[in-house]
Amino acid sequence: MSVQVAAPGSAGLGPERLSPEELVRQTRQVVQGLEALRAEHHGLAGHLAEALAGQGPAAGLEMLEEKQQVVSHSLEAIELGLGEAQVLLALSAHVGALEAEKQRLRSQARRLAQENVWLREELEETQRRLRASEESVAQLEEEKRHLEFLGQLRQYDPPAESQQSESPPRRDSLASLFPSEEEERKGPEAAGAAAAQQGGYEIPARLRTLHNLVIQYAGQGRYEVAVPLCRQALEDLERSSGHCHPDVATMLNILALVYRDQNKYKEATDLLHDALQIREQTLGPEHPAVAATLNNLAVLYGKRGRYREAEPLCQRALEIREKVLGADHPDVAKQLNNLALLCQNQGKFEDVERHYARALSIYEALGGPHDPNVAKTKNNLASAYLKQNKYQQAEE
Repeated sequence: MSVQVAAPGSAGLGPERLSPEELVRQTRQVVQGLEALRAEHHGLAGHLAEALAGQGPAAGLEMLEEKQQVVSHSLEAIELGLGEAQVLLALSAHVGALEAEKQRLRSQARRLAQENVWLREELEETQRRLRASEESVAQLEEEKRHLEFLGQLRQYDPPAESQQSESPPRRDSLASLFPSEEEERKGPEAAGAAAAQQGGYEIPARLRTLHNLVIQYAGQGRYEVAVPLCRQALEDLERSSGHCHPDVATMLNILALVYRDQNKYKEATDLLHDALQIREQTLGPEHPAVAATLNNLAVLYGKRGRYREAEPLCQRALEIREKVLGADHPDVAKQLNNLALLCQNQGKFEDVERHYARALSIYEALGGPHDPNVAKTKNNLASAYLKQNKYQQAEE
């Protein structure tokens, strides 16, 4: 009996066409067959050995020995096949164990990767909450220090019944919150003269400390402190006095200043429009505070290049200041300079010359020919002449 094995490329079931499970199953069948052949060959070998022992010298002895050799060779081949089959089965079992371990490790790696992603997300969220908490704590501490400082300074503020008393306007009053690049703040002498005029305007006493703090923080570039401070004060004023109150309009102007310094012109313009409406309703359309707000709006529109919208606002502020302060007041000259600048950006050079000439006459009458404002206005007028190629007038 012999065992035939199909070639890999033959029509039989070659190893390359078998799955690992099918290969193991067929190998076990082959092992069973080889064990049966081995038992059969052992029986044949035993019969041949008995036949050789019982035979004397005869002609059939040589044939029996030859058969015994063939059976012995077959047994050796069967034993070899069984050994190889056992090795293949053991190797298959080992590969199966390795594959199971690999699948287990892959599953564990996937689980660990998912846990790692989840832990990273939790860490990022925790860090974000921590940063937000730290910022909130820092802001609250800063606001606490501000409130404590305001509480310490409040004892020096005048009582409520004296808030309406006349006093010289401050250099950092609302009229100068939004000076253009061509404007200068009032000096002490000009402030005293303005206070003597009828209808002067000043910061309400209860807002002076806060106004000074905001000016200081804005000057230091600490807008993250100035803006919440203004908004908190604005909310307190609206809650205690209502939205349509002059002090609310003042806070809107102060907050607009902070936004202006951050180049947030649209937000500042919206606040100033709201403040203008409140002041017109509560103080009247010809109050100096209305003129200050109109001037601030005109400067903001000018910074945004909206000169046509800025000019009527500046013109109205000029008319109010002329009526309230008089035609020869330095604030009127300053307003004329602003108006001339807006006209110059629109190419209205005749109006420019007229406004600068009138401002120049006011400054010369008040401070004499050596007043710094006289030199500055002359320089502005010379610049307007140069833009018109009027070199002789500019040189003079």
